[in-house]
Amino acid sequence: MARTSSGIVAGLTAAALTVVAFLAYQASANAPDSLAAPAGTVSPSTSPSGTSKKPSTPAALTLPADSGSGMRVVYALGAKHVWLVSSAGKLSRSFDVTPSTVNPPAGSYRVYSRAGSVTGSDGVQIEHVVRFTSVDDVTIGFSAAVDGSMPSPDPSRKTGGVRMKPADGDVMWPFATIGTKVIVVP
Repeated sequence: MARTSSGIVAGLTAAALTVVAFLAYQASANAPDSLAAPAGTVSPSTSPSGTSKKPSTPAALTLPADSGSGMRVVYALGAKHVWLVSSAGKLSRSFDVTPSTVNPPAGSYRVYSRAGSVTGSDGVQIEHVVRFTSVDDVTIGFSAAVDGSMPSPDPSRKTGGVRMKPADGDVMWPFATIGTKVIVVP
């Protein structure tokens, strides 16, 4: 009986290790190039077709010098770009965003509220909502449209959702927890 049980345990352990190894391989194969970039720079990302594409703006290449220190989310209004920086000062991810019609002033903020899934002020179903301030009674935060859309907001409406792609939201969500610094630069 003991030999049978130990054989079953060994088999289950081997199967579990195989599954973990496969999932790790899949994750590394699908990881964006920016995750492997050294701090302060972002390598071009690769499109699904395998061709390389450059970031949309020159500012997207370098983390702004005046963006603070430690773990933080850096949001550059002019560049329409976000950087996630670890507590060791290493760049974790960098991506373009579509800003809202109401923007926060440059400064330092903290994540104060989050929601897994809600309807945005524009009526679009959104997820990974990370709120960090409000301006004139408009809540400002990052979010990803469930349908993956990132259209420019209607300029006649006051909205505060800074839209990111769902894949970027998947990384932002566990990174930007309550209390995380958000540095907004011009």
